[in-house]
Amino acid sequence: MNQFSATVTKRSMTWRVVDIVIAAVLGVACGLIFWVWNSIGGTGTTVFDAITPGLGGLFLGIWLIGGLIGGLIIRKPGAALFVELLAASVSAGIGNQWGIETLYSGLAQGIGAELVFLIFAYKRYQLSVAMLSGMSAAACEWVMELFVTGNLAKSVSYNLVYLICMLISGAIVAGVLSFYVVKGLAATGALDRFAVGRERQALV
Repeated sequence: MNQFSATVTKRSMTWRVVDIVIAAVLGVACGLIFWVWNSIGGTGTTVFDAITPGLGGLFLGIWLIGGLIGGLIIRKPGAALFVELLAASVSAGIGNQWGIETLYSGLAQGIGAELVFLIFAYKRYQLSVAMLSGMSAAACEWVMELFVTGNLAKSVSYNLVYLICMLISGAIVAGVLSFYVVKGLAATGALDRFAVGRERQALV
């Protein structure tokens, strides 16, 4: 059985102190990753858009991992949104080229990731769900950018290419990467106080 595919019955959806602490740690850690990626991803987006307008969407995935990792580990309502938004706040607080728009992105991406976990009632966490969550986060970011960053004024071809590239990055970079990062952490025993860690123990 896939490590994250088990359905946990009668599991409390109430947040514990440990959930809050770990969510905060994950948010700060992912925020620092975002801050490092801001220059790399920002430059990559500009270069790829110069090749084909919209192709820069392939660099989005790293900015989505906060919500996915938070959701995959904590498995409680609001976890994906909380971690992604906190990570965006850390990135904006340290300083980046997008300023307040970073918070709008964190909110949109967090909601997108959260929606998929909600659809599956916070009970399914296999790879396909992680990939769908990444794609949903990317789609919500795309919609937000239409209105907040002015993409609605750009060409239809640009926005279509951008959306497709964002969805690919959301599924592959954010979804697959986050899934295996969490799986790797679980294998070390670091997540034994969470459902994902208990699943690992049950398989041993």
